[in-house]
Formats: sequence, C-alpha cells, structure tokens
Amino acid sequence: MGGPPRAGRCQPLVYRAHGLLFAAPASPLAQPWSILAGNLVSALIGVFCAHFIGNPGLAAAMAVALAIGAMFTLRCLHPPSGAVALTAVLGGPPVAALGYGFVLWPVGLNSVILLCIAVVFNGLLKRNYPRRHAEPAPGHHTRDLAPSARLGFSRADLDQALAQRGELLDISKEDLEDIVLAAELRASTRRFGDVRCADIMSRDVVSVQQQDPLDYAVRLFDKHRLQWLPVLDACGRYAGMLAQGDVLARKSRPAPAGGAPADLRVADCMRSEVPFATPALPAVELARPMSDHLHCVPVLGEDRTLVGLVTQSDLVAALYQMTVSAAAQSAPPP
Repeated sequence: MGGPPRAGRCQPLVYRAHGLLFAAPASPLAQPWSILAGNLVSALIGVFCAHFIGNPGLAAAMAVALAIGAMFTLRCLHPPSGAVALTAVLGGPPVAALGYGFVLWPVGLNSVILLCIAVVFNGLLKRNYPRRHAEPAPGHHTRDLAPSARLGFSRADLDQALAQRGELLDISKEDLEDIVLAAELRASTRRFGDVRCADIMSRDVVSVQQQDPLDYAVRLFDKHRLQWLPVLDACGRYAGMLAQGDVLARKSRPAPAGGAPADLRVADCMRSEVPFATPALPAVELARPMSDHLHCVPVLGEDRTLVGLVTQSDLVAALYQMTVSAAAQSAPPP
C-alpha cells in the first residue's frame, strides 16, 4: 500500500481526483483554464523538481508547493493538479523515462480528453459549463455607470469586501454578484411585493399588426409620442415590439440602384425576442432591467394575449408611491 507507485499506475493517480468537473462544474476551480493550465504547469514543475532535486521527499514537497504558488499566480488553481506535480516526482521509472514529455503525454492529452467528456456530460444535464455569464446590456457608449449601479450594491463594493476578507472563495465574483443581487431582489419583493404589474400597467395600449405598412407605424409614433409599439399577429396575439429607432434606421437606407423604394411592413423591422411580464409579476422585479436597458415591457396574459404595457414612467410613478407609502408607515405618530 505504501511506497512509490508501480509502473503503469501513474495515470490513474493523476486523474482520479477530477470529480470537480462533474460534481461542481460552476466552481472556478473546475473551469477549462484551471484544468488545462493547472495540470500542465504542475506537471512541468514536478518534472523539473524530480530532475534537479536528488531527495525524493524534498523534491515532492517542493513540487507541490511551487505548483500551488504558480497556479495562484496564473489564476488557474485546480486542487487535483497538486497530485500531478506529486506524480511527476514519485511516479517511478515510467514517468522518469518520459522526462518533460510527461507534460504533453499523459497529462496534456488526458486533460483535453477529460475536459471534452466534462463538456458533453454537463451539456446533457443542461448545466452551464464552461461557465458563461450573461453579457450586460449595451449602454449609451458613455463613461457613465448603468443607472442601477450608481446607488446601492456595485462591483467595487464586492471587490473591497473580498479584499478585506483576504481568503480564496470557491465561487467566481460574477456568481457571487448574481447571488447578492438576487437576495436584494427577494428583500425588495418582500417589502413591496404586493404591487403587481397589473396594478401599474397601461391598459389602453396602442399597437400595430405585423402586416401594417411601416408608414402607418411612423404616424402612430408621431401622434402618440411613443418610442415603442407592441406588434400583434393576424390572430391578435403578441408577436414582438417595434422600436422607433429601428424604423428610422430602416427607412433611411438608400433604395437599390435603379430600383423603387421597398414597400416595408412592420414585420420587416419588429423585434420578436423582447422580455415580457405577466400581470401577477411583482412590479419591483422590473426596476433593475428597466433602469438599464428596457424602455417598456409588454404584459401578456394567457395564450400570449397583450393585456397591458409597463413603461419607465409607469414604473417610476409606482416606485415613488411605494417609497412614500413605506416612509409614511415607518414615521412615528405625531
């Protein structure tokens, strides 16, 4: 049981501890950069220590310590990679015979194979692996922070809190930020959750049909001073949204050389992938997305029927009323 591994046993020792990829795929320690860079760097350090340090015990200790330090520096910490460095020293004649080739085979090739298996396995289980975070909504291309980041919790607050804590957490900053924001949303919903979208939405909604001429939509934009129009299909169900900016950009395109202007319809410019709400959704849940990038949110009932529209003005008025009501309830009696 004790002593160095026998010939032919080095590979299982190297890869027996990689359950992170399958049991905890959201961990930063299980991401592709951590696996590949951590294993390769550790193998390289292990082989170097085995060649230049004659005492196996000292070489093993130095290999593991240097590998951990290198992984911290390169931000590719992967705990099983410590076993890779150890195996490079104590793997016996088979590993010694490979020399620096041990870094590419078996470590490099098997790491790639293991990573491919993890991608397929987690994909079948509908897991987000490799970990990908949603891109923030495009802003106005200015130096200003997003409106939702100017007050309250921010990424700078998170960085300072982690720096004060002074220890490594097995969670990415992006995931931790999502958790904190979700907790803030639950707290806000608990305080103001009685106000639903159905309570604040506009019900007399101006809309267009998919096959309406684009010029008709332009007249509606001008008449009602709107920036967005809900689009309905032939059966009267919600189909998407039409933005005034998209219409102006499309109509400003020059006609093809020698051709007549295109007979544009609403369907040529509408956006079908637009977030929507339901009447029972707490209105406070719309605060963050609408402060950053959504100007209005359609409210859909059963069978995707359009029952209302929540605009930024509707939400600001509702939040103001909720704040005033909360302040009045907490004020001491005269």
